[in-house]
Amino acid sequence: MKVLVINGPNLARLDIRDSAIYGDMSYPQLIAHIESAAKTHGFTADVRQSDDEATIISWLHEAADGSIPVIINPAAFTHYSYAIRDAAELVKAPLIEVHLSNPLAREEFRHTSVISGVANGTIGGFGPNSYVLALIALKALTS
Repeated sequence: MKVLVINGPNLARLDIRDSAIYGDMSYPQLIAHIESAAKTHGFTADVRQSDDEATIISWLHEAADGSIPVIINPAAFTHYSYAIRDAAELVKAPLIEVHLSNPLAREEFRHTSVISGVANGTIGGFGPNSYVLALIALKALTS
């Protein structure tokens, strides 16, 4: 089964972001980590990243139209993109929100997610393993 993994703004730049928050894995390493874990759990991961809100919305529309499960790290869009939230709501297959860091342990403006209300669940704070935990949850939701 295919799973669409959508990563939002600045995630492709993990190698130069604060490693105390985001870890020391580069974005290509993160992709390899996700793809390997997906295979272990019986999925084929289509991992994508965009800094552009419209692109992410079109990918969510694609998932909605194809009944494709989604793992999404909306990054900064988490806190204010009602357009991404509305597109995520269209996805009837399971949709899981993930974060490398724990947003609730960070600045107060990061404590609100407009996405979590339309997601099956939210996983954050486990670094790259947030994606692995999402794949485990997704397997349970699709079995």
